[in-house]
Amino acid sequence: MVNKEKKKKNNYRKWIYVLIGIVIMMFLGTVYSYGVFRESIEKNYNIGTTLSGLPYMISLAFYALFMFFSGRVLSQMKPRKVIAIGGLVISAGWILSSTASNIFVLTISYGVIIGSGVGIIYGVPMQVVAKWFPKTKGFAVGLVLLGFGLSPFITAPAARILIENFGLEKTFLILGIFFGIAIPLLGFLLKFPSEKQVYKTTGQTKNKGYQIDIKTADMLKTSTFKGLYINFTIGTMIGLTLIGLTSMIGNDLVGISSVNVAFYISLFAVFNGIGRPIFGWLTDNISSRKTMFVSYLLILSASILMLISGEGSRVLYGISFSIYWLNLGGWLAIAPTSTIKMFGIKNYSENYGVVFTAYGIGALIGVASSGIILDYLGSYNYLFYYIILLSVLGIFITRKLVKD
Repeated sequence: MVNKEKKKKNNYRKWIYVLIGIVIMMFLGTVYSYGVFRESIEKNYNIGTTLSGLPYMISLAFYALFMFFSGRVLSQMKPRKVIAIGGLVISAGWILSSTASNIFVLTISYGVIIGSGVGIIYGVPMQVVAKWFPKTKGFAVGLVLLGFGLSPFITAPAARILIENFGLEKTFLILGIFFGIAIPLLGFLLKFPSEKQVYKTTGQTKNKGYQIDIKTADMLKTSTFKGLYINFTIGTMIGLTLIGLTSMIGNDLVGISSVNVAFYISLFAVFNGIGRPIFGWLTDNISSRKTMFVSYLLILSASILMLISGEGSRVLYGISFSIYWLNLGGWLAIAPTSTIKMFGIKNYSENYGVVFTAYGIGALIGVASSGIILDYLGSYNYLFYYIILLSVLGIFITRKLVKD
């Protein structure tokens, strides 16, 4: 009877950790709501679109960079300490943004400092829930990542209300104070399970799920790492490229008004969010390799649909871009879950910090290459041929290199 009560308590606790992880990720995802601040930033500093985009671009770069460094340096620290450090860094970034005198100072405060804080924390809630859910790591990690993906739905409207009532500078200050208190407090509640707690929760043998313990230096030598890294780069290239062009393609190719495209984007964002638990669950249950094949086949299908679409093809546009957004969310669950499955949980922070650099590379190559295609070839059809080619390359890489 006592053992049943303890098991019930552990089961209840681990779902609380998922909920806490979702909320923390939602706070971190506020960095994606930069578009809400952008108009006010341009007016305040009397600048154009190019300069106003600097803080956001730099924040994404430092977010990826500090995922790598924090994994290496902070892997031995308790979750609550890492989250407290990251939360205070984020808070400092927002508060300093409220005093920024020009766009370059804002780029340092919003871009470098907030981006670094997000990178420090990002992997921690995922690692905690992965240890509490050793049998369904992917689904649990995907649920936590749902908070990051859906964050703009909640944080963007909240930020807009704050700006309307208090102005840009005070909004930054309010967010900084709030995050400086809320994130460390939530982080204080997170902790890793002991092996006994894992046993009581799952009923599995004490060491099951912990046998794999591959260090980063050894991981880098494996063909599976190379396959995962290249695939994550390709998945990111495809996803971020098409997300960035969603509005343009809707306007120019399908003939949808800007107002209606905004509605479609809200729908697509939901698919981006739910893609994380769905593909996390698939990675758990049908293997990383097969899940990668599923993703590429879906992207191929969506690209073929777009090649036969044209003016007025709203249904094909809606289906195709729902698939594209779903798969970007999917790759952000496939990559961390596969890292755990293939290389173990013990060195996850450091290992996934390395894997996540593929996200930054994919973003840079994808945006640059798609821009060149559209500038020099002038047709969206060539873009979709390019996406098909990348998908075929991904299938080939998966067959040759990925083992699980």
